[in-house]
Amino acid sequence: MLALDAPVVPPSARSRAAQGLTAAAALGIFALQRCEDCGAVQYPPRDACVECLSARLRWRAMERGGELLSETLIRHGQELYFRRRAPYRAGLVRLDVGPSTIVALHRACEGAPSRLRLRLALDKAGQALLIGLPEKDVPDMADDPIIRETTCAPRARKVLITDVKTRVGRAMAEALVAAGAEIVWAGFAAPWKPSPHLEALRALGPVTPVPLDVTDESSVRELAGGIGGKVDILINTAEHHRPGAIASRNGIETARAEMEVNFFGLLRLAQAFSAALKARAADGQASSTAWVNLLSARALSNDPAHGTFSASMAAAFSLAQALRADLQASGIRVLNVFPGPIEDEWNALVPPPKLSPEALARTVVDALERGLEDVYPGEVAKDLIARFLENPKALERELAG
Repeated sequence: MLALDAPVVPPSARSRAAQGLTAAAALGIFALQRCEDCGAVQYPPRDACVECLSARLRWRAMERGGELLSETLIRHGQELYFRRRAPYRAGLVRLDVGPSTIVALHRACEGAPSRLRLRLALDKAGQALLIGLPEKDVPDMADDPIIRETTCAPRARKVLITDVKTRVGRAMAEALVAAGAEIVWAGFAAPWKPSPHLEALRALGPVTPVPLDVTDESSVRELAGGIGGKVDILINTAEHHRPGAIASRNGIETARAEMEVNFFGLLRLAQAFSAALKARAADGQASSTAWVNLLSARALSNDPAHGTFSASMAAAFSLAQALRADLQASGIRVLNVFPGPIEDEWNALVPPPKLSPEALARTVVDALERGLEDVYPGEVAKDLIARFLENPKALERELAG
């Protein structure tokens, strides 16, 4: 018998064509298919144009406006997920770009007929959901149930940051406090080694330093045993990075250290904390909600000047995908962040543009508040993902050159 508080997610089956909607929602883009031959915009997603039967359909960013034609209040649903959330509004909307669609309606939307704007979001199953929003933001807009279900805002939540003894970790903690986090547990390793960043954070009321060394399984499990059942959002900022080509140093000590933190550190965290997060995924407004991995744009294609670091981040990226699959059934969002070069000592020789730790932290908070799944902060990261999607082999050769 299913417990009343067991995590339940919406049906997740989608066609391959419909996964294009999910890909757009993961990046916070409102995109639909458009026929390259006749220009007709398609909805729902399909394999051939509804007007001319062409198979040349491409995903394109679209205008978000539309007109609410009619609406209904759904009081019952066949699926347990929807039954628990009834009653809720749904409406028929004619998009300004052509097609009509059924959307979930924010409570502040005016009745039909009226204007609204559309948003593509990820639901608890990690699949695309169309939401109708009022044309302009209203007070307490984020308190609507449909927004809470599709976002992971840090406000009033308890957050664990795995390493705050760096500029990035400190900036992340400060950004979370500014966003209204209730508690920020600030992980730190090597207590004998002083850190101006940790000392600065001790003065912030919501911040509580906790010992955590992701290379030590006992340290990870001890912390998980103490606070694992309270964590709403886990942000893994632990990183070991040493620039250099693979032939520029002897031995494997540097590569092993990078793997110990970047890959095995994430694995230890996943094994220790994921069960507790999944167990609390249905605790209403106090539920666990997200896991954030700070990776690197170098995980997409190896940068030979940072050869072993790139390889360790590629391994961490693959592991993060496995973690996402493991947490998906509980509705926990896994947010992977792929920044370009960050302004720190290990990127000192990298020419600008570089991303400041403060800008990176603001991007992560914004991505949580919008419920995104993949983020590429900074000009370099945006350029790399565009080139990777266009021609991964060309990007490999360009980085090697």
